[in-house]
Amino acid sequence: MIQVIFKDLETSELAREAAIERIDAVVERFPDLADARLVVTLSMQNSPIQAGPDEFTVKVHCRGGRYHGLTLEKSAPNLYAALADVVEHMLERLNRFTDRVRIKGREKARKLARKKREPWTQDNDEENKEVLYEKNR
Repeated sequence: MIQVIFKDLETSELAREAAIERIDAVVERFPDLADARLVVTLSMQNSPIQAGPDEFTVKVHCRGGRYHGLTLEKSAPNLYAALADVVEHMLERLNRFTDRVRIKGREKARKLARKKREPWTQDNDEENKEVLYEKNR
């Protein structure tokens, strides 16, 4: 479920549709996100005291699911540029996360395979000593 929140910005259906469309593309690529609740906050920061360009910020927070606690925030002079930046960063972060999980699983499998091949474990230490004694006779 994707929820779009407007903060210090007028509600715009065009911006809402763009945010949902971009985040949906990421959800399709990572099916584990389908179960999570994604909160997308679109905001604009401008100072009434100091003149200068407006800055748009897009913040994506994942609540629940495999990626619980994932928070990304990007700013740009244009709302759509900030949205593109946050989606790109989200893809990088999710790919890195899944790579890390895959690598850890691979390391566990290697350790188990090594354990099975090693003849000298504590469980069969006595048996190995007897076999070695018989061979040396």
